[in-house]
Amino acid sequence: MTTEIKAPQFPEAVADGTVATWHKKPGEAISRDELLVDIETDKVVLEVVAPHDGVVGKILKGEGDTVLSQELIGFLEEGTGAAPAPTEAAPAQAASAPAAEAEASGNVEDGWGPAVRKLISENNLDPSKIKGTGKGGRITKEDVLNHLKSGASQPAAEASKPATAPADVSAGAASVNFGEREERRVPMTRLRARVAERLLSAQHNAAMLTTFNEVNMKPVMEMRKNYKDLFEKVHGHRLGFMSFFTIAATEALKKYPAVNASIDGNDIVYHGYYDIGVAVSTDRGLVVPILRDVDKMGFAEIEGKIVDYGKKAQAGKLSLEEMTGGTFTISNGGVFGSLWSTPILNPPQTAIMGMHKIQERPMAVNGKVEILPMMYLALSYDHRLIDGKEAVQFLVTIKDLLEDPARLLLDL
Repeated sequence: MTTEIKAPQFPEAVADGTVATWHKKPGEAISRDELLVDIETDKVVLEVVAPHDGVVGKILKGEGDTVLSQELIGFLEEGTGAAPAPTEAAPAQAASAPAAEAEASGNVEDGWGPAVRKLISENNLDPSKIKGTGKGGRITKEDVLNHLKSGASQPAAEASKPATAPADVSAGAASVNFGEREERRVPMTRLRARVAERLLSAQHNAAMLTTFNEVNMKPVMEMRKNYKDLFEKVHGHRLGFMSFFTIAATEALKKYPAVNASIDGNDIVYHGYYDIGVAVSTDRGLVVPILRDVDKMGFAEIEGKIVDYGKKAQAGKLSLEEMTGGTFTISNGGVFGSLWSTPILNPPQTAIMGMHKIQERPMAVNGKVEILPMMYLALSYDHRLIDGKEAVQFLVTIKDLLEDPARLLLDL
């Protein structure tokens, strides 16, 4: 019996996808529900698993090929493993023994998929040092990733580099070692290309303006210090800053509903719920999973959900449902050391708040100079809907709540 392998059903917002990685080669056995192929869209990576035990048959769409929703990409045959090679091929195989030996060592480039070639090129790896676990000893994407994770990766050209070689240049997720006046050209991932498209569209289609304020983080930091151990013991995860900012933002959104609204043509859509996106940076690009109904969540639930989303984002396991929607976004560039920035809107939302690095600065308090841990807050907003007065008062509300965090608990 032959079973068709098809691409997943894509949502309406996703036009097509790209075959990222085939985890099995033709002739290889696979068990039911075992991962067969990854399909990358401009939002998430979708996994296709085997519907039953069998052997991978003919593959119609290779790595790097574009596929449509429910398009046929290959076949799954009944069986338990690869069939033995025909006897008439034996002389040819014997004649190619040196090539097979080279292939087993991972040096035959012809057997690599596009994803493997890209990883090896971006990281300037020596393929002879990567143990191939694929058919015939071929190097798979997982082999390269495991090699990188093990810390054993040694760029092919590194041994010959002088001690004064230039520093590595970051290219997205990978650190690329360049030779003198060398250039590398690599295609954008679908996710990064889509993020670029949306950000450019936001700048062209909105009257975007940014207002700033600063927050004395000492009260929040003292509260965290006093309760972080007990919080972690009771709830199983750390008490971070994001829950404070998320709850404070939700309270401010209740007071200024235009900041929680969106524009649809000539209509203003006011949302009676608070779904807040939390921007997360990953190796593949920026993703924004959504915390839904934040007004009904407490500190522990928010922190737990953010930790869960962070792990899923890094593993590429976020679902489309987890990244769809959202009425307001919070971006925390402070975790990377950013002191000041102007975040770009996440359409169709009309506002986004940027958090930044906490830095001690001299501040005037009651006529005296004190050194306080301060954070700049930025609110970028669509001036077509939100007036400057509302934007400023929105940030002031958040500032007041964070500088007296007891108000968050007392709903004041």
